[in-house]
Amino acid sequence: MPAEEAPPGLLRYGPHPAQTVEYQDACSGPARGLAVLVHGGYWRARHTASLMVPLARDLVAHGWAAANIEYRSNGNGGGWPGTFEDTEAAIDAIRRSDWGRRQAGPVVGIGHSVGGQLVLLNAARLDAAVALAPVTDIERTYQERLGEDAAAEFFGAGPDRRPDDYAAASPIRRLPLDIPALIVHGATDARVPLRHSEAYVSQARRAGDHPDFHCLNELDHLAAIDPSAPHWNDVRSWLDSTAAQSILS
Repeated sequence: MPAEEAPPGLLRYGPHPAQTVEYQDACSGPARGLAVLVHGGYWRARHTASLMVPLARDLVAHGWAAANIEYRSNGNGGGWPGTFEDTEAAIDAIRRSDWGRRQAGPVVGIGHSVGGQLVLLNAARLDAAVALAPVTDIERTYQERLGEDAAAEFFGAGPDRRPDDYAAASPIRRLPLDIPALIVHGATDARVPLRHSEAYVSQARRAGDHPDFHCLNELDHLAAIDPSAPHWNDVRSWLDSTAAQSILS
């Protein structure tokens, strides 16, 4: 049985109350790596880092250190590019912190929905990335009115008025990643359609990346962050394999 987990610590990376990171050591022994978690919620303030706590606890129990990022959202001091800049600052603060420097292994970003968007946009700060049902094409998100017009709400305008911002915010427009990546998406996802990840993976491969893609018949949007769902063991196996390869390289 794994050792009992220690309570999380708190790292502040800015003056706003939302600019925080909860972090935990692996339950026993040196960490396999450091997992940086970024939650989704279509950039809305009512959705918080609490969404990722079950995954953080699971990772800690299985030998990973975990850092769960909170950031300013729409309606809570965020917007573009501030929300993205928060995740940049948070990852930098984690890596600079005494706690972060003590961790062994790679730094792997794990993001869900728009958290997947933010993780993929931060590829230069990470050693690997896992994107769970990610938002990858913001113009398409706007055009398809996903998340009850979440993109229009977040940007305050459409891509016709803010084309550069929509492009900068879209992982599909920021390829190649040049790091190992795993994309996980379910065919039953109604919040972010599977075809978005299919298009992203296809474009990434054309750009020279080699992302792994787990396309699942039965996985809805929120089940992607359920550590008791069948896909999660495969995600953890991918993480462990990536950590092992980083030690050998």
